[in-house]
Amino acid sequence: MSTETLQLIYLIIMMIFLGVELIMHVPSVLHTPLMSGANAIHGVVIIGSIIVMGQATETIPMVLGVIAVIFGTLNVVGGFVVTNRMLEMFKKRQ
Repeated sequence: MSTETLQLIYLIIMMIFLGVELIMHVPSVLHTPLMSGANAIHGVVIIGSIIVMGQATETIPMVLGVIAVIFGTLNVVGGFVVTNRMLEMFKKRQ
């Protein structure tokens, strides 16, 4: 396994722990509004992982890129669904 691959794995592990810590300390009242902003960030993650997959010459970076695209896409779609439900709550009922 190359040094670059190990650095990528360490970076992903650190991002997971950082993400969990950040989410745990956000008040529940702010989760839904912050999800809208997170959708844009995950769009950038998807584009970055596609670029990584395009330049990958080994199997592990390619697999990690595919996983990043799948998780990023799920997060974007889920965020839009939750945001849409939240906005439906504020519409006047007839």
